[in-house]
Amino acid sequence: MLEVAVITVSDRAFKGEYEDLSGPEIKNILQKSKLNINVVLTVVPDEKEAIRQAIIGNLEKDYIFTNGGTGISPRDITPEVTEEICDKELPGISEYLRRESIKETKNAVLSRGYSGVKGKTIIVNFPGSVKAVSMCTRLLIPVLEHGIKMIKGEKH
Repeated sequence: MLEVAVITVSDRAFKGEYEDLSGPEIKNILQKSKLNINVVLTVVPDEKEAIRQAIIGNLEKDYIFTNGGTGISPRDITPEVTEEICDKELPGISEYLRRESIKETKNAVLSRGYSGVKGKTIIVNFPGSVKAVSMCTRLLIPVLEHGIKMIKGEKH
């Protein structure tokens, strides 16, 4: 069974000013896939220590998908926090997600999502919109099992 943590990074969702729709969208898509998967959701503010603790607290999972905080606004720091935690970068994932997202919206060129590995956990930053997380999740589903086999040193 794949274990996935979905961390929504949003000041307003954390404060309850609006409902987080992106995290539940990721969970819904993953659970409707053919994969045997367990997904847990968390919402944190756009604060370095909150993001850091949420990621570190989920490093027993196979994957951590963050959503939000990948743009260029002053409080968008998710990629920097993720990069500080990771041992290795996985640029191919971020490049792939941006390349495909640009086909839907030219604004994707402003996304700074980072992807990397910490221990045996793969961490991927998604943008925050429901449309973006829906697309990014669907793009990654075909490689999730293979990625975990590789990171665990299993035959693939």
